Amino acid sequence: MKLIPSLIGGEDVAGARTAPVLNPHDASEIAQLALADASVVERAFAAARAAQQTWAAIPAVKRGEILFKACALIEERAEELSRIVAEEAGKPLKDARGETGAAIQCGRFFAGEGQRLFGRTMPSNTPNKYAMTIRQPCGVALLITAANTPAPNFAWKAFPALICGNAVVLKPAEDTPISADWMARVLIEAGVPAGALNVVQGLGAEVGPLLVEHDAVDVVSFTGSTRVGREIAEKAGAKLKKVSLELGGKNAFLVCDDADLDKAARWAALSAFSNAGQRCAAGSRFIVFDAVYDAFVEKFVAVARAQKLGVGEDCDFGPVINERQLDVMLRLIERATESGARVVTGGKRARGELAKGFYIEPTIIEGAGPGDDLSTRELFGPIAALYRVKDFAEALKLANDSPYGLTACIHTRSINCAWTFAQAVETGVAVVNAGTFGSEPHMPFGGRKASGNGTREPGTEALDVYSELKDIYLVIDPA
Repeated sequence: MKLIPSLIGGEDVAGARTAPVLNPHDASEIAQLALADASVVERAFAAARAAQQTWAAIPAVKRGEILFKACALIEERAEELSRIVAEEAGKPLKDARGETGAAIQCGRFFAGEGQRLFGRTMPSNTPNKYAMTIRQPCGVALLITAANTPAPNFAWKAFPALICGNAVVLKPAEDTPISADWMARVLIEAGVPAGALNVVQGLGAEVGPLLVEHDAVDVVSFTGSTRVGREIAEKAGAKLKKVSLELGGKNAFLVCDDADLDKAARWAALSAFSNAGQRCAAGSRFIVFDAVYDAFVEKFVAVARAQKLGVGEDCDFGPVINERQLDVMLRLIERATESGARVVTGGKRARGELAKGFYIEPTIIEGAGPGDDLSTRELFGPIAALYRVKDFAEALKLANDSPYGLTACIHTRSINCAWTFAQAVETGVAVVNAGTFGSEPHMPFGGRKASGNGTREPGTEALDVYSELKDIYLVIDPA
């Protein structure tokens, strides 16, 4: 049985306790995770502090060359990483391969930013005085990643933090620690100084507060639930730490009366069910005009019932990440039906061979109230809620009537409706005639309201998270 240790200053560091790492497909144990304690946390930050200035002193272009080399190594060994992700996250291998490719793409984008860490030069109102800005690293970056897409999540945070010259302490999700360990070792092999990239393994509830509240942290970047994000913001804010939060979503998918219903149903299924609904950008609230409601629901249900669960190459999606998450979803479905909602299809744990794993059927529910848990709480699973509305104005109002504001999508043939929606919907991302997901690594991603604190990662906007701007004034005496 493989032991996954913390990786501190290039050395394996075990903890006093371990916990099993399970394959969500069949609940089999695939590794033991060494659980970090306070002493491991101290070692990680000491290593990061010791290495940060040396890493920052390497010119940014050279740091980019090291990260480009890391991307080349990941690409050479892409099948190995993909198989790790498929096993620890419970995915079809084809999906894991896609995520590995996305991680490489993201890494290369940020490696290239080593040549473009732009500042600005600006005129002064004083003769012989010159004004400019430069970017400098924050120092030590604490990165906390989610389990849903572990390889891209690693790249999304580690590459921009490193290209800006920070040292990194990374805390991966305890459900998917193996890929983070693998990728960190590849980056160190490529030339990132060992202490500039450290991985602390452990249970979030135990080790998370020790990491967030540590005085050595200069910037915190977290992707995960809104509840935990609020706790991090409170703890980090008390010490005036810089914080970037990419949190939950309850994303609206509008179907207008002029939509291509076949196309809308396909994208609805992808938004709700792909990756087992484990996307912060997953579609979960399907708002449909009354004129096409019945026709759309018929098509959507047909696509949902055709979904094949499992991890084979012909499967559409796999399990959710753990049994705790599965139990929460099943309880919320039961509570919704007790409150008057109706399960149109799905709603149960998968049976037969899949019963060993953490599978839930693709689920569509109608009749939930706008204020019910099903409508306001991120479920992070393959569950879609239907809402019937009379027109565009009512649809837009319902889309914005949410504590979240991450992504939204509209299906329509009207450029007027499409553009009005894109401008008026209260989200960080708006999509026309596709899915609620699909943001690209060179574009800023993030949300409003309970979906984040206003920062954007990735895209060049991520450089604002991981660097500090300094004004420099140069006064010249021509004489």
